[in-house]
Amino acid sequence: MKKNLLAIIFASFCAGTLSAQNIAWPEVTTETKPGARWWWMGSAVDAANLTRNLEAYSKAGMGTMEVTPIYGVQGNDANEIQFLTPGWMQMLRHTESEAARLGMKIDMNTGTGWPFGGPEVGIEDAACKLLIEEYTLKGGERLKEKIEVTDEKQRPYAKLCKLMAFRVLTDASTSKEQKAVRCYDLTSKIENGKLVWKAPKGEWRLIAAFVGKTFQKVKRAAPGGEGYVMNHFSAKAVSNYLNRFEQAFAGKATDGSAGTPTEYPHNFFNDSYEVYGADWTDDLFEQFARRRGYKLEHFLPDFLSKDRTEATRRIISDYRETLAELLQENFTRQWTDWAHKHGSRTRNQAHGSPGNLIDLYATVDVPECEGFGLSDFGIRGLRKDSLTRPNDSDLSMLKYASSAAHIAGKPFTTSETFTWLTEHFRTSLSQCKPDMDLMFISGVNHMYFHGTTYSPAEAAWPGWKFYASIDMSPTNTIWRDAPAFFDYVTRCQSFLQMGQPDNDFLVYLPVYDMWDEQDGRLLLFDIHKMAKRAPRFIEAVHRIYSAGYDMDYISDNFIRNAMCQDGKILTSGGVSYKALVVPGARLMPADVLEKLLRLADEGATIVFLEQYPEDVPGLNTLEGRRTEFNKALAQIKEREGKGHILFGTDYARTLAATAAVPEEMKTTFGLSSIRRSHPEGHHYFISALKTEDTENWIPLAVQARSAMLYNPMNGTSGKARLRQNNGRTEVFLQLASGESVILKTFADQEVSAPEYGYWTPVVQNDVKKTSPVTYSFTGKWGFRFVEASPAVAATPDSVSLGSWTEIPAEGAKNVMGAACYTTTFTLKSPADAGEWMLDLGDVRESARVRINGQAVATLVAVPYRCLVGKYLRPGVNTLEVEVTNLPANRIADMDRRDVPWRIYKDANIVNIHYKKDNYGKWEPVPSGLLGPVHLIPMQILE
Repeated sequence: MKKNLLAIIFASFCAGTLSAQNIAWPEVTTETKPGARWWWMGSAVDAANLTRNLEAYSKAGMGTMEVTPIYGVQGNDANEIQFLTPGWMQMLRHTESEAARLGMKIDMNTGTGWPFGGPEVGIEDAACKLLIEEYTLKGGERLKEKIEVTDEKQRPYAKLCKLMAFRVLTDASTSKEQKAVRCYDLTSKIENGKLVWKAPKGEWRLIAAFVGKTFQKVKRAAPGGEGYVMNHFSAKAVSNYLNRFEQAFAGKATDGSAGTPTEYPHNFFNDSYEVYGADWTDDLFEQFARRRGYKLEHFLPDFLSKDRTEATRRIISDYRETLAELLQENFTRQWTDWAHKHGSRTRNQAHGSPGNLIDLYATVDVPECEGFGLSDFGIRGLRKDSLTRPNDSDLSMLKYASSAAHIAGKPFTTSETFTWLTEHFRTSLSQCKPDMDLMFISGVNHMYFHGTTYSPAEAAWPGWKFYASIDMSPTNTIWRDAPAFFDYVTRCQSFLQMGQPDNDFLVYLPVYDMWDEQDGRLLLFDIHKMAKRAPRFIEAVHRIYSAGYDMDYISDNFIRNAMCQDGKILTSGGVSYKALVVPGARLMPADVLEKLLRLADEGATIVFLEQYPEDVPGLNTLEGRRTEFNKALAQIKEREGKGHILFGTDYARTLAATAAVPEEMKTTFGLSSIRRSHPEGHHYFISALKTEDTENWIPLAVQARSAMLYNPMNGTSGKARLRQNNGRTEVFLQLASGESVILKTFADQEVSAPEYGYWTPVVQNDVKKTSPVTYSFTGKWGFRFVEASPAVAATPDSVSLGSWTEIPAEGAKNVMGAACYTTTFTLKSPADAGEWMLDLGDVRESARVRINGQAVATLVAVPYRCLVGKYLRPGVNTLEVEVTNLPANRIADMDRRDVPWRIYKDANIVNIHYKKDNYGKWEPVPSGLLGPVHLIPMQILE
């Protein structure tokens, strides 16, 4: 009996406290490590250098490399390998084998450059465009001209789809019978290019619709990848395209001979759509009629009209919806199904496409967003650079991919990371960190650098380079301390891949409004134009986020499949939300509005902001659909405020009436965050993307009994201070401007762990003079270059803090590398302070800190400071700070001396504005330890 009682007590103790496993950092996997797009220039790769490159990536902490063949190096044609040939596949097999040995994974672009296309894409499978020719006839006349396109380049390839004759109604006396005959289909009345038809009475407008070709070629193609861009709207063209890969992986050469099969990659990748002017396909008229219920050819005058009449807007919307469905079904789904057949998955950037981005992203396995530019968060002490461009990918844009992943139950959202952050050779790790945080907050949980370039050992510096500016490769000086940044990314992603999304709301994506409002015919949702494409939606997203909530976007198709469970809305991906918000949508399909009404009847909360939907989209059976719509709308309005339907124009006030609790860390304290759930509670990624520091009790939107804090920059963790205040759980946070932290809460269990390090500077006691004082490092520091290229002559042994470009040594202005700053200081009794904080001040650009010969930390982002108490000893101490700069000064010097390093084909090297440039005009970029440096005594914050 006594033994059983002890077992019960022990079991109860275990139930109330958490094991070390539950409070430890999540396991590091290949997916938690950062990945990178791996440019193979000209596919001029060899086994030895592939191994050398992969070993460098693995050692630094990368997990996945995405092979994307690209244009080559000038004068290196003899070493280029044609894409998908047996020789190329042999290099891929070697890459996969070596990656497996190193614990890495290999992704692969399903093509070279972008978009998909190549030599196997015959003109019949190439991207298509609509060509229009018009003629006029009067009653009794016959058309003398031949029915053909006037563009001589198009003439060999253009195919007539339809020839339609439309009566021109200009006379009020035209008979009722004549008005009733609106158009004739004359397509079958063409013989050898001539129309065999005499016009009836009246005036007639003849419209000939041809399917022509865009003639777009693959952009930045690699050898063996040159050719036409394929027709993404054609199931046949896509199937033919994929067959070339199937044959190559099966080991079948183009001559029919058998070779060695190759393992399919971890993921197949597709870059952003970027198919320019492709607005048609051979069977579009037939597809349109089947999907929209009426014949587009009967409405060609309205379709082609430049006047945005209601009829034109509705027809254009139907056309855009048809293109969206063809792209999703014939390309995205077929490509994904094909990959699955071979044990692979798909990673896709849907933005830039003429479709509903949510549905397109949700069709693939791994949705991927893209950052493009540098954000200015106002972080204190963060170096700015005039040679940059604003970030086109704010939170509202980045959330399309993660929203689709969340509502569809996809575990990963990836990102093309740091595209064109600053100008070439000028991007620091400290500049990368805040925009990486923005991606994490937006739902990204597996980043891919854009990118790193395969470079052989024999290539002279700067090695082989891709034209986009971020360069996360071993030939860049930032690579020296990049492993510390990679560790940061890995730690963050280990939490962001854990558990389930826990956003508050589903927000309706008003794609029909976008299709209805935007001029033109073809509409691409690319990241550079979203502010124009969806300004009201972007504003709504930011207003919801600023009110303290988070959200995922939802499309009409996902609403149709949603259900209510325990008062929450459950998507087909198995994730639940507290409410569905419709932010000022004007157009909505009747069946979707009816579904919202049913969800409300079942207990789900539906919120309409700014206005109720007013009408249905599209043209066919308009009055019947309007009747259904208005019936549902009337019922919704009747129930406003009486049950589960809310309406308001004040976002914060209206959303406060839902079951969702706003995060005051956003509204009151200006912090940015994303929340996920795990079996014992929740976890947050929190970043101080703002100017001010934070030191306060922060109310949480979730209840918790205990919590842990994790510092992803240095890997430390501890029990958070937690309290209950006015029915809310509050956690105490200390975050400097630019810092980030991970908070893991536990709803019912008590954490057993040392307290997280809450430290504050010691207040000096002017009376007793007993408290340790801040040590300010003035005077000279020992100085030497650890790495210097080119070498610097006659370097001084000691310097004052400041840019090493100012030291009196030949070549100091042009050097790239690392320099060690050394000083000594005396502490009588370091133990008098509970801890000591070393603050390096301004660092250009990263620093390795050693005290008394022991490695302390590698600092890669502001604030450049770390705790050093355990490394100090009574008496004399030695501080070494090894600072690595950017390669900007060296490349500028090479340009001033006309050293030829731009040796690449195609784009070669361009600046952030895609123009040829010369960096010789750059002023020296500050380099080294600028300081001031302080050693600050710290005590536990009471």
